[in-house]
Amino acid sequence: MRWMQGRDRIDAMLASGQLERVPPSREHANTLLTQADRHIQLARSGFTTDPTGAYQLLYDASRKALASILENQGLRATSRGGHLAVLDAVTAQLDPPLGQALRSFDRMRRRRNSAEYPRPDTPGITPEDVVQDLMKAAEFQALAAKVLDQMSPY
Repeated sequence: MRWMQGRDRIDAMLASGQLERVPPSREHANTLLTQADRHIQLARSGFTTDPTGAYQLLYDASRKALASILENQGLRATSRGGHLAVLDAVTAQLDPPLGQALRSFDRMRRRRNSAEYPRPDTPGITPEDVVQDLMKAAEFQALAAKVLDQMSPY
């Protein structure tokens, strides 16, 4: 059975070039989840030494976890859609009931972008910022692992 929730939004994203079809791959989805786990572990071990680098790893872990859901279905964000397309596609399919769990991803994306492309008045990322979002990144990974079996290829 095909996953139907959010189908209109996914079709629109495919038509606009924000998403593309790729061969569905549970193996690649699992690889992304494994990478996400490694990123979280590295962030956990290095957040006091390099909080900015640790935060970038947390964000990448979160993005890869969400992207694994799409890869499992045979969908991938394009450069036109970027990281927001990953969030939009997953949210379209999982909200409700899991929308609340996804809300912090965009905040993390903006925070990571401000660290990657700082302005003179941009505050730096602190170890406390990393600690705050370690749990969120782990939640994204757990959410993805939970839904992979439920979401068939698009």
